[in-house]
Amino acid sequence: MALETCGSCLSCLLIPLALWSIVVNILLYFPNGKASHAVSYQLPNYVWYFEGICFSGVMILLLAVILITLECSMFYRCCQSESCNKTYRSFISIVLALLGVAFSGYSCIIFTLGLIQGPFCNSSGGWDYIFKDTAGGYLTDYPAWSRCTEPANIVEWNIILLSILIALSGLQLIICFLKVAAELKRTLCGTYSVFVQAGIL
Repeated sequence: MALETCGSCLSCLLIPLALWSIVVNILLYFPNGKASHAVSYQLPNYVWYFEGICFSGVMILLLAVILITLECSMFYRCCQSESCNKTYRSFISIVLALLGVAFSGYSCIIFTLGLIQGPFCNSSGGWDYIFKDTAGGYLTDYPAWSRCTEPANIVEWNIILLSILIALSGLQLIICFLKVAAELKRTLCGTYSVFVQAGIL
């Protein structure tokens, strides 16, 4: 019952998460607040996938707005009966929530791979992914971070921002899963009640 009641709350929670995802992903383009490295394309390849802006950002934002609209009582009636109308809306909500699972799941995977790969930085050997062969081991090898001489503090910058993005997309993934469960329960229970009423009549 609580899951059904909080269905609209779940959709509303996606909006701030999507907005934060967009903001944090944009920060990845400006290490230490400087645009010089973005202009010269001296940024990690995963940044150019725009997953934080497009998928866990704009796409999740659009899905959240549509889901909230579907839950509005003023939504256009597509069927003659109220039960049919609710079932149809629940079906659309399930499809949209599953798309949300796909978008946020994809973003979470890309962010995680980016964190494991490490930053694109300048070292004694030139610009390269100097931590790509460590399988994420560099995350706890603090002395090795000094090997990245440019941009300054790029390792810390990437780790913090990518960790935030993983957390945001992970929360979106959980919320979309809960939304699917809530709508499935609502649809199945609603269909069952219709069958019961039909049987009585």
